Amino acid sequence: MISNQILQNTIEGLKAIARVELCVVDTEGKEVASTTNMGECTKPALEFAASPADSQEIQGYQYFKIFDEQQLEYIMIAGGTGEDVYMVGKMVAFQIQSLLVAYKERFDKDNFIKNLLLDNLLLVDIYSRAKKLHIQTDVKRVVMIVESDNGKDNNALDFVRANFGNNSKDFITAVDENNVIVVKDLSDGDGGKDIDRAARAIESLLNNEGIKDVHIAYGTIVNELKEVSRSYKEAKMALDVGKIFFDERDIIAYSELGIGRLIYQLPIPLCKMFIKEIFGGKSPDDFDEETLMTINKFFENSLNVSETSRQLFIHRNTLVYRLDKLQKSTGLDLRVFEDAITFKIALMVVKYMKYMETFEY
Repeated sequence: MISNQILQNTIEGLKAIARVELCVVDTEGKEVASTTNMGECTKPALEFAASPADSQEIQGYQYFKIFDEQQLEYIMIAGGTGEDVYMVGKMVAFQIQSLLVAYKERFDKDNFIKNLLLDNLLLVDIYSRAKKLHIQTDVKRVVMIVESDNGKDNNALDFVRANFGNNSKDFITAVDENNVIVVKDLSDGDGGKDIDRAARAIESLLNNEGIKDVHIAYGTIVNELKEVSRSYKEAKMALDVGKIFFDERDIIAYSELGIGRLIYQLPIPLCKMFIKEIFGGKSPDDFDEETLMTINKFFENSLNVSETSRQLFIHRNTLVYRLDKLQKSTGLDLRVFEDAITFKIALMVVKYMKYMETFEY
């Protein structure tokens, strides 16, 4: 349904061109948009609505019926008599009729995309409805999820639609009150860099509009319309996993999640069992800040003792002493690749468990 504000803007623009006063009322005779006071036209409008005529001159005004799929939706009134006023009124009625069709098609497309994302459509329905809505089924697409501060209280959806919704091939919608979803159409040569560039443009726009803490995640590129829901699920996972293991990043791709994607799907009891088996009753988080900093820097430098000691501004022997001390307390030597992998996974598992604990309370 078209909003009253859109109808008001439309008839005001047409009045400025045609210099004819216009008024739109609903089937109950209530005024929904007007360029002047036409209160005296309400009663004749109801009588006209009940008549079989599509247009009629009544008491010096031109009346026109506007239908939505053969259902009477509005009555448009043009102020003044004569052939010119009739022609203007007919054109305005046609314009509003066209708006009804366009907005209904947009609404239908929006509903279709939402149901597609949520896997609410049968395969046969996807292709039949896509054909009716003139949506191509065999083009490259990717789904991006845009999460921002204050969720439902900001206008992120409106801003993204206003600035990036001009491309009729892209779909911008929302399935909940917290996130904006962009189903982006891609050219044959487009890849990860192009998607990342589009994500940064959205982030920049929202930041400029005063919307902060923007996080954007996107799934993998799909080639068929039926696979769009998979890209959406991947984007959702990327958004969640990104908050746990890549909290310093505002934009994250599903393909960049690495082992974090696997850990995210582990049940908490299994995680607890793993930590207990590796560290006994201890947790990697129990180490002091100096030890944790040494471990993290050692991993950052790909287990390179010389480079790690240089960046920590300590002697090589000091670093070796710390690693030996860690080996005695955990049984894991971080200079050995297999032990280092085990320790790294354990750190990530603990981080995941802590994140999940915040949702239990």
